[in-house]
Amino acid sequence: MLKTHWHAPRRTVALWCRLYSTPTLPAAALVDTALPPRSLWRQYFPSVSKLFQHRVSLADANTATMVAEAFIPETSRDKTVIEIFPGPGQLTRALLNLPRSRIKKLIVLEHADVFLKYLKPLEAIDDRITVLPLSGENWASYVTLQDMKLLDDVPIIPWDQGVHPQLHFISHLSTNVSGEQFCSQLFRNIPDQQWLFKYGRVPMSLLMSEYIWKRIRGDDLKLRCKLSMIAAAVSSFDHAVPYPALQPYASHFHPVPSLAKLAEREQEKQMQTSKPGNPFVAINVTPLEQQWIRPGQLHKWDYCLRHLYVNRAKPIKAALPFLAPGAQTLLKTIANGEQQLNPKTPVRELTLKDWSLLVNTFSEWPFAPEDLSITDTIGIEDERHG
Repeated sequence: MLKTHWHAPRRTVALWCRLYSTPTLPAAALVDTALPPRSLWRQYFPSVSKLFQHRVSLADANTATMVAEAFIPETSRDKTVIEIFPGPGQLTRALLNLPRSRIKKLIVLEHADVFLKYLKPLEAIDDRITVLPLSGENWASYVTLQDMKLLDDVPIIPWDQGVHPQLHFISHLSTNVSGEQFCSQLFRNIPDQQWLFKYGRVPMSLLMSEYIWKRIRGDDLKLRCKLSMIAAAVSSFDHAVPYPALQPYASHFHPVPSLAKLAEREQEKQMQTSKPGNPFVAINVTPLEQQWIRPGQLHKWDYCLRHLYVNRAKPIKAALPFLAPGAQTLLKTIANGEQQLNPKTPVRELTLKDWSLLVNTFSEWPFAPEDLSITDTIGIEDERHG
């Protein structure tokens, strides 16, 4: 959850950093010893505990290099990159291998001790990186970055003056419900320019399961959901690297489920594409300059999307009463205007234009419920139903 009621004081973070500090090592020694061989990753980075079973990390060094180049291309200049959930740091190392002209500063947030001891030594060989034992899901972590003045040199770029050229956010997403909720909250922070978006249209680069990616894209009507519509309403997104370049999963990522586990799932026909061992993708996300969700309207989109997607197979005319008693009259209001909404269109087939028309009409409806507070807070864990 992005908790807003607490943040770590600078002296506490400094203490954490001393606890995880390592003596300066020659660069060659660090390169040789930083990460164990991939054949031993299951031993060093177990995935059997609750803490790690949903964490997925890039494991192949060549793949990490390819992804780093796609996330921070050669046209980039003087970037401050915030990377969260790096795991052992294979992608972190690939980012540090990029020229200084591209990455000026790399801020890494990782709260798991088992990974920190492979990340903290990187500070000894590259003055661009700062590794903090903080969770990227906590709002307090980003307040701490400000308290430590790590973002003081990041300019605020007006929304209409293009994508932010210097601040960039990178993350692996976990493969559980929490990962999808976190992803949803990233998009939900865009309309009101909260979180890092107070600096402008900050681009994001994400590694995620194909299952979450399909829900974001919403091409499959069975998977189209509230997340699909909000993501499309506030951003553009696409593959950072071609899909085949990251397949098969076992060649590029950790953890890899045992063959027996995969065979068991296949035999029981219970393969879930959200679990580790199934396809992963790398995407780039860019906030739109002109968004469908106007500032201050997110809670109304939340309310309408959630109540109507419960009845996603119903035509909109039959689903509208679930918004509030008498809400079917909204169709008459819309019909009296210049735009139209086909009452026979199933909820899951509504376009962004349809949703915008519907939400705008709902927000002006005098009989709309006064309490629309479903999840209009900043907390990630509050976003339970994506």
